[in-house]
Amino acid sequence: MRSREEFYQLIEDEDIEFIRLQFTDVFGNLKNIAVTPGQLSRVLDNKYSFEGPALFDNMYDYANDLYLKPDLDTFVILPWRPQQGKVGKIICDVVNSDGSPCELSPRTILKNIVEEAAKEGYEFNINPECEFFLFHTDDNGNPTTVSHEKAGYLDVGPVDFGENARRDMVLTLEEMGFEIESSHHEQAPAQHEIDFAEGESLATADAVMTFKFAVRSIAKRFGLYATFMPKPRTDEAGSGMHLKFTLLKDGKNVFDCKEGMSDMASYFIGGIMEHAQAMCAITNPIVNSYKRILSGFEAPGLVNWTNNGENSLVKYTNVFGESKVELRFPDTAANPYLAIAVCIVAGLDGIKNKISPKKMNVSSGTLPGNLNDALRHMRKDKVIVNALGKEFADLYDNIKKAEWNEYMKQVSDWELNRYLVKM
Repeated sequence: MRSREEFYQLIEDEDIEFIRLQFTDVFGNLKNIAVTPGQLSRVLDNKYSFEGPALFDNMYDYANDLYLKPDLDTFVILPWRPQQGKVGKIICDVVNSDGSPCELSPRTILKNIVEEAAKEGYEFNINPECEFFLFHTDDNGNPTTVSHEKAGYLDVGPVDFGENARRDMVLTLEEMGFEIESSHHEQAPAQHEIDFAEGESLATADAVMTFKFAVRSIAKRFGLYATFMPKPRTDEAGSGMHLKFTLLKDGKNVFDCKEGMSDMASYFIGGIMEHAQAMCAITNPIVNSYKRILSGFEAPGLVNWTNNGENSLVKYTNVFGESKVELRFPDTAANPYLAIAVCIVAGLDGIKNKISPKKMNVSSGTLPGNLNDALRHMRKDKVIVNALGKEFADLYDNIKKAEWNEYMKQVSDWELNRYLVKM
């Protein structure tokens, strides 16, 4: 871990003139307070406060102020900012006025779950695969869903109009210290994917948040807008956030098996399938998420597993002797801290209770058809509620139910086109 003195020296050596203190709200939105190096002593003493409702995107009237505690190991310099008088960013934990962790903070929730798993000797490594769209902006710089390209899966330039932007994103992320395994054009026009090398759970969630921040920033330099909305176009594939898990115990991947599948991998898959419907409230957290699930295009809709299918909920792979369990239902709107947290808890519950999945390709039901159904499943699932904490789960449920009710009050263009003349 980086010491306070080392951090001071780094700021001086790199000529850092601006530091962005970042944290993630409940819904996965990145928040920010910017300071100069002259304020470092206050920063490192956790004396920078913000109004509590910001943790909930101002959707909940949280009475107390909250404070930022920087995680010094997460500091990176932003390569797209000036190289004289550089700008850096650091991820912060959210704490109370007495310095204790805020139990409603998503990063705290994941840290607690990782620590509990470690007590049992478990450590998770995760490869995230993040999909997104690059659209044009209008004359005022506002995002649209317009793209003039017609590229498809694995196409290259000049058909792939976003190739140069995607290359700069990868190079920028690598300059920031991230290891990128691959990048390519995805199925839909203007859709792209960037895949990270595996990392431990908390580092992976941090990386996804930084990834989104970097991708949006680089896209803007190309006159584009990057969106992680799961289903921005009706007739095209949606964007997922596939998570490939390996489970280590005493440094050994317990998913590995010379033939077939290990019991640990089987039970982990069983736990995911057992809790998938409840997990969707977290892994697929917005109204639009269910447009992706229901539309097909290789998006999973059934609670099943396979070792070769592209539209399954869970996919088991063994490549070059290394076994992974890939969860294919989370989408890019998910808060990565919460999504990874519930995946870990569900999988470990499967291991603890030796929950065996049904035979390969056999469905154990369907995923929820909408956000309201997902919330209903979450409320009934004690394992998921306990993992999040009852206070957090109740608060999240209330805010998301209000979001669903607001959506249900809206009259859509589809309704007008279908019913206005006929009725």
